Amino acid sequence: MSSGGHSHDHDHSHDHDHAHGHDAHEPLVVEDEAGNTEGQIFVAALQALLVERNLIAPGEVRREIERIESPGVHLGAKIVARAWVDDGFRTRLLADGKSAVAELGIGVGEAQLIVVENDAATHNLVCCTLCSCYPRSILGQPPAWYISKAYRARAVREPRAVLKEFGLELAGGVQLVVHDSNADMRYLVLPQRPAGTDDLDEAALAGLVTRDCMIGVAVLSEVPGAQPPTA
Repeated sequence: MSSGGHSHDHDHSHDHDHAHGHDAHEPLVVEDEAGNTEGQIFVAALQALLVERNLIAPGEVRREIERIESPGVHLGAKIVARAWVDDGFRTRLLADGKSAVAELGIGVGEAQLIVVENDAATHNLVCCTLCSCYPRSILGQPPAWYISKAYRARAVREPRAVLKEFGLELAGGVQLVVHDSNADMRYLVLPQRPAGTDDLDEAALAGLVTRDCMIGVAVLSEVPGAQPPTA
């Protein structure tokens, strides 16, 4: 599979050059309040038992959750903005994402980081068909729709239909490449830099970057005076 001028061999990546015709779709996120409540009851009971047996301290779970969730979109945005203004960093990022982001003081603890670049001819979309593998070190916790069974299945089976539900319709000539994350690798989409941003500094550029564009369900076209990328 070829993307951004370099190749990544990955058994779970998929090229899609055509739209799929389906009349009915499974919703991307199915709310199940009863199930969520039941799960919370089990978690609370287990936590209380562990505290009672002195296996964890009171508040330890909450503090650990806060630590895990502390990385946010700003780290991914910082990476993207640097790649937009520094061609050398961009080259290193596409060659070895984990090592490149370390230059910015950003550590990726989960797995290897593979950065895939959008351009006028190629759009990249990230999913995880098996569970919810996601670059939490740089994007924080995944959105609910990302870990839903519907997104995990449909992103591979009918990616253009999924993107359309997010409000993104790619031009017919744009190749859509789906990347399936796993335990050994996480993907980050390097979006195209929007037109009309030549006068913006790195910090201002980082402020434009969204979580969804780094997953691939959106593009950065809503910049004052800018035009959407074209094929």
